Amino acid sequence: MSESSARPRRAKAGRGGTGRHKRENLAAYAFLAPWFVGLALITAGPLLASLYFSFTDYNLIGDHEFVGWANYERMLDDARLHSSLRVTFVYVFVSVPLQLAMALALAMVLDRGVRGLPLYRSVYYLPSLLGGSVAIAILWRQVFGAQGLVNQVLAVFGIQGEGWVSHPDHALSTLIVLNVWTFGAPMVIFLAGLRQIPAMYHEAAAVDGAGPVRRFWHITVPMLTPIIFFNLVLQIINAFQTFTQAFIVSGGTGGPSDSTLFYTLYLYQRGFGAFDMGYASAMAWLLLMIIGGFTAVNFLASKFWVFYGD
Repeated sequence: MSESSARPRRAKAGRGGTGRHKRENLAAYAFLAPWFVGLALITAGPLLASLYFSFTDYNLIGDHEFVGWANYERMLDDARLHSSLRVTFVYVFVSVPLQLAMALALAMVLDRGVRGLPLYRSVYYLPSLLGGSVAIAILWRQVFGAQGLVNQVLAVFGIQGEGWVSHPDHALSTLIVLNVWTFGAPMVIFLAGLRQIPAMYHEAAAVDGAGPVRRFWHITVPMLTPIIFFNLVLQIINAFQTFTQAFIVSGGTGGPSDSTLFYTLYLYQRGFGAFDMGYASAMAWLLLMIIGGFTAVNFLASKFWVFYGD
């Protein structure tokens, strides 16, 4: 009798538990609904629309006409697109390693127990927050102008400066320096990684006679490779998408002589300057494939140099 009366109670409790889980799931879906709506309307929808328009002749005003692979074939003969790719690759391959080296160097300095570490960490992080803004780009153009701060400092030492942002040989270098200056975000991540390296490894190596340089290359760098890999992937993606700095410094032209014509800037010119949105959409998908290709290569190569300690 007791067993028969216990069974319904257990079944009832099970049904109640199932109902509670359903209500919890519904509540979770309700809270996630705005994110799903945003994903569909703001991300997935425009992404699929741009894929479709990349196969059309579309000027943003009139009707669009399906042209197949014509937009992608145009890229093969577009000299300015080739120039923009060259400028972008130089920018990425030069600025990202320098930025990460600067971030790691400062992180190691701060990891030595500097007094007022939270203040220094906040101050050094500010460039990452402000570096992509219009205000900083305008300031950068003034600093490297013919009468800017850089030339004023050089004049103190009797050196005649020039208009750095208006010279084809130096304009891109000023933007590279600007990207290197925004080292704050990777620096904070490096600092967190350095704090996770057990001090006993360095102490044991020091007892064995290893100097600071050997400890850096044989202990710090190998144990920091997951953090280096993480920062490398993120900064490459960000560098490929750089737009504001080049647009402001060059006045939206990519000059002088297309020396600052980043790929994203040329894409903007084609889409919103020439109203050639079909071609601009195809360019956007080419950029997506380039970034995806570099990311895939980084992940494939990571197994040869990234050590996770397991």
